[in-house]
Amino acid sequence: MTKVLFILALGFAFSRCGDTPYYDKTYSFEKKEWNQRVMPSFTVDIQDTSKVYDFVITLRTTTSYSYNNLWVFLNSKTPSGLTAREPFQIRIANEDGSWFGTKSGTVVENPLVFRSRKFPEKGKFTFTVEQGITEETIDEVLDIGLRLTERK
Repeated sequence: MTKVLFILALGFAFSRCGDTPYYDKTYSFEKKEWNQRVMPSFTVDIQDTSKVYDFVITLRTTTSYSYNNLWVFLNSKTPSGLTAREPFQIRIANEDGSWFGTKSGTVVENPLVFRSRKFPEKGKFTFTVEQGITEETIDEVLDIGLRLTERK
């Protein structure tokens, strides 16, 4: 089931945009559960620091997800070892109960967009995402992905 969801997520991601992404990876959660100990990690190899990228972190939940948002911590590590940890809110539903993201059947896709970012150095950057709410495990979370697209 997890492999099927992953393939569907990739197919949907590729069909949404005409530009080929520089980087596009998705982490699927087993049993639609995200435990605090599970921290999806994405490693991006950057060789040209003059290019500008749009970053999108995409969280996909089911329509049975119990909250209107999800707080996450984005941990970044540069090739030279510098680290940062930043909190971000991913909106899932509006106050009136309508979906903030794009709904298709029982799946809601919620983007967190960072536009026009440059990398400060060449090499492998690692981004780790950890869920940041008080519950140890949240359910009805399908997957989370990171996509980088070069700005033209």
